[in-house]
Amino acid sequence: MTLMQFQVDDIIKAALLEDINYVDVTTDYLVDENAVASAKYVAKDSGILCGIDIALRVFSLLDSGAEFEALIHDGEPVKKGDIIAKITGKTRALLKGERTALNLLQHMSGVATATNKCVKLVEGTKASIADTRKTLPGLRALQKYAVTVGGGKNHRYNLSDCAMLKDTHLDAYGSMAGAVGALREKMGHTVKIEVEVGNLEQLQEALGLGVEIIMLDNMSCEDMAKAVEITNGRAKLEASGNVTAETIREIAETGVDIISIGAITHSVKAFDISMKIDK
Repeated sequence: MTLMQFQVDDIIKAALLEDINYVDVTTDYLVDENAVASAKYVAKDSGILCGIDIALRVFSLLDSGAEFEALIHDGEPVKKGDIIAKITGKTRALLKGERTALNLLQHMSGVATATNKCVKLVEGTKASIADTRKTLPGLRALQKYAVTVGGGKNHRYNLSDCAMLKDTHLDAYGSMAGAVGALREKMGHTVKIEVEVGNLEQLQEALGLGVEIIMLDNMSCEDMAKAVEITNGRAKLEASGNVTAETIREIAETGVDIISIGAITHSVKAFDISMKIDK
């Protein structure tokens, strides 16, 4: 996944407006507007870096003359004590942008690190790690980018990308066959259909309807292995629900194609990074 600059800038500007509003009463009243300083980002943990260019962009929006040197880049491993980047610019800009830049960098690096851990846990199997739509409002683009930096893949970006019939859709419509038929009558030929199933009987029904993707929702590993055997390549199989570091390897070894994990975007721990002003 790639990020468009205007998309990134809109997110940053919204975050800065939320944090500064109209004045930084500490910085604006304390620091001369012409003062210049240098700072560096220091890692306080180990993992995968993500979002460094976005963090530095915060300062360039506040000070067009700011200069940067990124020593570690997105997707590269970082360990505790590493200097990630150096910044020189107006002191006011460094102080005003510090929290916004760190919030984005720490969160994105947390997502990339969590994703990478999952990817490593399933190495040697056919399963890929995917995100979900369980993202923070306004930050989906950054979170999904961070998933790819960590070695994962993106599920649908939004509701326009794929027709996914979850249990709530099926309950609302009345039947799987009826819902799939209604979708095919109206949607374009490039759109795929995914159906959520909770047991092997529903799997057989979905296969009979010829859907392209089937989500195995909260199924046991024994049943998922049977689902792989029954499907025999006729559809992509996605495992979802109750995926943890303890269970992910066993799930992958059932032979499913995809393991989707909401926690890698909605419940990650922020990666600890600090900004230090040179004295």
